Amino acid sequence: MSAVANSSALIAADDVVVQVTGGRPLTGRITVQGSKNVALHLYAAAILADTPVVLRAVPAILDTDVCARLLTHTGAHVAVVGDEFMVAPAAAWRAEIHPELGSRVRTTCVLAAAVLARCGRVEFPRPGGDAFCARLIDRHLAAMEAAGATVVNSDRGLLAQCGPKGVRPFTVDVGTPFGPSLGATVTALLLAAKAPGTSLITSPSVEPEVAETIRFLTARGIEVLRDASGLHVEGQEHLPGGEFTVAGDRIEAATMVMAAAATGGSITLDGVTTADLPAGLTAALGDAGVLLADGAEGAVHMTLTEPLRAMDTQTGPHPGLPTDTAPQLAAMLTQAHGLSRIAERVYPQRDTHVRGLAAFGASVSSEGPVVLVHGVSRLTAADVGATDIRAVTALLLAALAADGTSTIRGMYHLRRGYGHLLSNLATLGADITTIPEGRP
Repeated sequence: MSAVANSSALIAADDVVVQVTGGRPLTGRITVQGSKNVALHLYAAAILADTPVVLRAVPAILDTDVCARLLTHTGAHVAVVGDEFMVAPAAAWRAEIHPELGSRVRTTCVLAAAVLARCGRVEFPRPGGDAFCARLIDRHLAAMEAAGATVVNSDRGLLAQCGPKGVRPFTVDVGTPFGPSLGATVTALLLAAKAPGTSLITSPSVEPEVAETIRFLTARGIEVLRDASGLHVEGQEHLPGGEFTVAGDRIEAATMVMAAAATGGSITLDGVTTADLPAGLTAALGDAGVLLADGAEGAVHMTLTEPLRAMDTQTGPHPGLPTDTAPQLAAMLTQAHGLSRIAERVYPQRDTHVRGLAAFGASVSSEGPVVLVHGVSRLTAADVGATDIRAVTALLLAALAADGTSTIRGMYHLRRGYGHLLSNLATLGADITTIPEGRP
């Protein structure tokens, strides 16, 4: 097998802009993609298996293509066909994360941990992904060091190397001043899975990405026990492959719900249920007047119980309000009556969407980690862009609610997180056109 991109359109995604004529309520039914954040961690976990792994329901996003190419660079045999991501182990592993490709995604350290667990050595660049604030990797490196690696940092990147016996059982704390590190928890899990004996991960994240990685590992025979002290992982030298289905994307589901609410619409989402959505998300939406109800055959129906109303909320670890929904929520709340506050409690700050929303005429500002939104704002068309996934998405939602035709730039970032967002919005009635960059 060789690496195959989902679509040539993915590579050209940064060469287009989107024009949106707003003012149309979104109505109808669409299917939610497989979770972007879950899939990216499972791509790394698949390296650990000694026989082929097939991941089903993977999202058709740029980051899937990048990860396929990253795994291929390590020597793994990878094929992406439709919504299946197939990985077979290498005949000879290359203990390196491609320096340029690795700088494009956020899960570089997690990929490096899988290669380190497999090979006992790995060279890797500093991670890329969204840069809406400083995002440290010290807990990832602490896990590697606890597992017996010496980590050397240079201008070119990092080198982690174990002794001749490879990774060893360890104890590591993945807590940070802002709460448990999701990525470092997965890094530690992958290292522990290949370290014969019992490892302990203290202050672990409880995000769905962690839960799904644990589900993947336990299906491969790895014992993981959670108690008050943390995660106890019983590692083993050999892991079998097999099939695994990626859970639905709760962030895309939230995005579609907020887009419909901002435009006064009503939609149905297949592929998720209310049980798949964090309680903090459903509570925040309910406070704003958005009703979510389960339908038949694993679907969620969204309706507005009344005009949108202002509310106070804060992001937080699962099952709190996901930080990756905060920018879209701010866009929705420009159409809510009153003053809303969204406090960021996962990262030091998250406000790269604020300037773009203001360009539409929104009354929005940030004070440290808090974003303030005063509605209802009459939004008018704007020419805007952003350089991280959720900020671009927030601007797209504002354009859907605005009068006139807006131009949104940053499609490369949008396609890193969403495989079919534009076509799904069009299916629901949005007036959206993509045009090559620079064409009038």
